[in-house]
Amino acid sequence: MSAVTVSEHASAAAAEQEAGDHVVVLFGATGDLAKRKLLPGMFHLAQVGLMPAGFRIVGAARRDIGEEAFRELAREAIEESGRKPPGSEALERFTERLRFVAVGDGLAPLSEAIDAARRELAEGARLLYYLSLPPQAAEPTVRELGETGLADSARVITEKPFGVDLASARELNSCLLSVFREEEIFRIDHYIGREAVQNLLALRFANGMFEPVWNRNHIDHVQIDVPETLSIGMRAGFYEETGAFRDMIVTHLFQVLSFVAMEPPTSLEAARLIAEREKVFDSMPLLEPDCAVRGQYDGYRDEDGVAADSDTETLVALRATIDNWRWDGVPFYLRSGKRMAEDRHILTVAFKQPPRRMFPLDCDEIAESFGHDHLTFELGEPGSISASFLAKVPGPAIQLGEAHMRFSYADSFGGNGQALDPYERLIHDVMVGDRLLFTTSNGIERLWEISEPLLADPPPARGYPVGGWGPEAIDELIAPRRWHLPSAHVD
Repeated sequence: MSAVTVSEHASAAAAEQEAGDHVVVLFGATGDLAKRKLLPGMFHLAQVGLMPAGFRIVGAARRDIGEEAFRELAREAIEESGRKPPGSEALERFTERLRFVAVGDGLAPLSEAIDAARRELAEGARLLYYLSLPPQAAEPTVRELGETGLADSARVITEKPFGVDLASARELNSCLLSVFREEEIFRIDHYIGREAVQNLLALRFANGMFEPVWNRNHIDHVQIDVPETLSIGMRAGFYEETGAFRDMIVTHLFQVLSFVAMEPPTSLEAARLIAEREKVFDSMPLLEPDCAVRGQYDGYRDEDGVAADSDTETLVALRATIDNWRWDGVPFYLRSGKRMAEDRHILTVAFKQPPRRMFPLDCDEIAESFGHDHLTFELGEPGSISASFLAKVPGPAIQLGEAHMRFSYADSFGGNGQALDPYERLIHDVMVGDRLLFTTSNGIERLWEISEPLLADPPPARGYPVGGWGPEAIDELIAPRRWHLPSAHVD
């Protein structure tokens, strides 16, 4: 299919998913996430024609900054977002649609603002709440929306964390489900909004060359590796309560694992795809303490707000398995940590060695030093896929050398300003009611259920130097295999 034909099909699909008029209520409207992602994101959606024809955005915050100050906050956020500088007319048209209410003394002013906004739009305008709030503020807000009748026929977007253990996840889900129906709740995970993560579906199910070998007969192991060079920054309060496992593994990397390991859905309808992803979670045995290594970067306890005897992990490496026919005996290794050597978002699928070694010993040694042939997915933006393998070096002797083939989104599809960042994609999905990239309360609770033994009896956090790859114990966790370090297999 030509690029033009693909574009035409994409345009037709987008037309089928146009969102009707919306009132978007943004709780936490003056917070960091709203300024960095949400306001610039909704402006970009408007620029590329993916916001509804009629919309109003009602910012809600405890502190009353006034409508003009909120509009100025939005202008500055959009101008500083790093995207193509907006035209003044487009920016003014967007900010004219912004409203603001203070909700520190209750939601009565919000009710009035919503009614006024709806009168300015077409009849039947849908109501969407974005809870850019910490859990301790989100739950009472949800209850008050229910008590005041403001949740009727509305949708709601909730930010992570979706609990910190099974009990808190159940409490949060119980609160949400007491006010909203499951199909009205959208638990947003920006990681799954990445194009490169979604491309796993296309690679596996749109190409006949991959799915036949996507199983225990051909794959030796899978790695999902997200090292970060950043420290915890100003997030000590949050991090001391969560740590790397709750922050990254449960919320993000297990979701990526489900795309890698799921069975083919009968269609790309949201319900069918979600069901297959949740079957993966149902097939995962409980995580025992000996399947994980926890690390803490040197100097973490000196960060502002961190306890002097803190055992919070800033790095975690994990071995997980999936107890089903496709993946029996195939380990999945997950790692994420702060203050490491590189910033990468890597998925590696390592294939098994051939059953017979036909090459001379020196070639075998090259193969051993190079490791398994593998596919590497760079999940960061814009994303890439590379195939690494052994090939014959030109010459009279049979000598092996490393070879690579690489697909890059930027090189293959370029950039025309239409690409969406993860938050933008997911916000648009919510407005059109597409649940494809979201999970359910059952899925969330199952992940916390899997994690209970590890959370109840975690191994001690081992120190590791800043700028490295974590404590030595993570190499023992994966032995006799080895971590495919990003610098070793991604161009």
